[in-house]
Amino acid sequence: MYKKEFEIRWSDIDANRHLANTAYVNFMSHTRMGFLMDNGFGQKEMARFGLGPVVFYEHIYYFKEVFAGKPVTVTLKLKGLSKDGMYFEFVHDFFDHKGRNFAACEMMGGWIDLKERKLTGLPPELFKKLDSLSHTEDFRILTKEDTRKFGKHPRHIEPHQL
Repeated sequence: MYKKEFEIRWSDIDANRHLANTAYVNFMSHTRMGFLMDNGFGQKEMARFGLGPVVFYEHIYYFKEVFAGKPVTVTLKLKGLSKDGMYFEFVHDFFDHKGRNFAACEMMGGWIDLKERKLTGLPPELFKKLDSLSHTEDFRILTKEDTRKFGKHPRHIEPHQL
């Protein structure tokens, strides 16, 4: 399991004096990018392959408030991966300094070819590195249908309606 520890800064607190939603998102992003950079997905490698990660959704579940004063730890596990590595699903858990799980998040994303601006699979060497991340107990092989499992699709309107 990959993990990062964070000190809660003044800027991480909201008007209710607890950890702000934006801080959760930033801590998760920093944890994911830490794993990726530690495992061959640094800027140089990503530029060489012309790849970038994209987020499809993040579902955050809050169990208990957390306040400044003690460090928090954010973990990362792989919940799903498509056969070609195009799609991935991560799980983050948030723990206080006593090991109490105060929040969790399921996020799904993919890889984009930065030249073609289309989703693409991973080169085998990167796929192997991503798949090396600890798997959740309910890990599964993802398909394109998993990216739309919540039934959300764009709903366009005419410009005059704006």
